[in-house]
Amino acid sequence: MSKNKIDFSTVRKITLGLSRVEESTMYGSPAFKVRGKLLACIPVHKSAEPDSLAVRIDFENRAELMAAAPEVYYLTEHYVNYPAVLVRLSRIHPDALRDLLGMAWRFVIAKTPAGRRTVRKQKNPRSRSST
Repeated sequence: MSKNKIDFSTVRKITLGLSRVEESTMYGSPAFKVRGKLLACIPVHKSAEPDSLAVRIDFENRAELMAAAPEVYYLTEHYVNYPAVLVRLSRIHPDALRDLLGMAWRFVIAKTPAGRRTVRKQKNPRSRSST
């Protein structure tokens, strides 16, 4: 069975197929965002291995992924306190990448406001005074 080569163009194709995802940058590195919030990017910190992807997910899912497939998912000291996992693109299966990016999308969208404010400031606070 031939192994599918995963690179950033594969990541781009999958992420741009998700709703409300836009291509952007993060610290000058290619990135994908949902409503301005980071979804995934090429990590720029020197501790990340070459050909890696940083993907935002919650800490619980990160721990599960790293325990199940440490050859694919990893973490460096720099990323410990961030809700993200590093992925070795050369080792991840396309279906697993698609699932991971979907998980990341759900995580980011749940943390991102829908664009409407629920509490609005009054334009003129004096207009409510009773006379």
